[in-house]
Amino acid sequence: MKKVLTLLAAAGLATFSYAIKAPTHHSLRAESMGNAHVAVVDDKEAIYFNYAGLNQINRLGNYDKRPEQGYYPRNLIGDMRINIGGAGPFEKYFSTYNDVKDLTALYQRVEKAGGGTDALLDSISHHPELMHTLNSYDHKRLDMSIKMDAEMAFHNFGGAIWVSGGIAPFLDGGLIIPFMTVDTFYVDAVAQAGISYGFTDKLSVGIGGKIAKRQKEEAIVIGIQNYETLQDTLEDRYHQAADDLLDLNSISIGMDIGVLYQVNREFRVGASLRDIYFKELAGDKIVPNFTMGFCYSPRFFNKNTAFGRKFNIAVDYADAFFSDRNYKPLTHLNFGFEAEQNILAWPGYNNELRALTLRVAGGFKGGYPTAGVALEVLRLVTFELATWGEERGYYTGQDEERVYMAELSLGF
Repeated sequence: MKKVLTLLAAAGLATFSYAIKAPTHHSLRAESMGNAHVAVVDDKEAIYFNYAGLNQINRLGNYDKRPEQGYYPRNLIGDMRINIGGAGPFEKYFSTYNDVKDLTALYQRVEKAGGGTDALLDSISHHPELMHTLNSYDHKRLDMSIKMDAEMAFHNFGGAIWVSGGIAPFLDGGLIIPFMTVDTFYVDAVAQAGISYGFTDKLSVGIGGKIAKRQKEEAIVIGIQNYETLQDTLEDRYHQAADDLLDLNSISIGMDIGVLYQVNREFRVGASLRDIYFKELAGDKIVPNFTMGFCYSPRFFNKNTAFGRKFNIAVDYADAFFSDRNYKPLTHLNFGFEAEQNILAWPGYNNELRALTLRVAGGFKGGYPTAGVALEVLRLVTFELATWGEERGYYTGQDEERVYMAELSLGF
């Protein structure tokens, strides 16, 4: 029994998380400030939130030519990055490890007492605190997510190729037999590109296309009774997945559109309609994501010298058409702030030759707090940490899962 429990715990810790919605790219800059980003979009993140923001690249801060544009030009040419990151609810991993130890001790006592249901119930009666452990262990999800991106963005053009994948397992201590269920294994692969056009110095629009493929397999139950046949089951699923991987009929085509308006140097508004897929994605009907919001960059806190400073406050009403968790007003409301400061730089180059930059951010995403920090070195290497909450229940505030993600980026 101890070996089985250890196997279940190890399998859970090595797996990933699953989301039914459209393929989702997690931008740590955006997630750390509550994912309120549809009107911020002053760099490569415009690819994922609002293509109209591509028009801002290499325009912000040029007050001689465009006095109504915002602050802090970020790049001399554009953004080109390769990113790799991973995330998971680490506190749940630790608590599950302790639960596994308690349950292992419980089943050891049962085995010494001769085994069987009567021995198990007798052991629980002498240790009633273990009922809480059993209840907390039941249907405990052990999620982890990974992401890999290759992206580039220039003035009025941007594109990316990215992959995310996961499994949604849950462990069940069971009153008699423990088991693990993998609800669905999936891998999302997306290639997308888009353009923007500035009708005036204040108004820009963007449009982009994407192709996406989702590979997923259905539930697998792993328990004592089917443990011997598990290898054959996994091999069959592997061959099925390999055959489906090259099936072009499972590829879906979609598009994104967006608009951005610079009201004045400090304030801009934006809206985007994303994930407009023209057919189901691996059997999933994707609901388009309509988001609108604003970004406020107070002049007092921003500076465009070599030791530049950027301060943004943003609010979004996000994913307005998605109503599965629409029981609370905060479900769709995202808001946050970010503060970015050049710590080391070469004076006289107006932020173009910064050596060390620190960014901190915070906010609320769907009612749950978010936070993040990023450190950029020589404009080539960036390390980011972010945390946010995701709702696993039916409405905001029912069942939060705290996610922690780290990402390493290389490029300029």
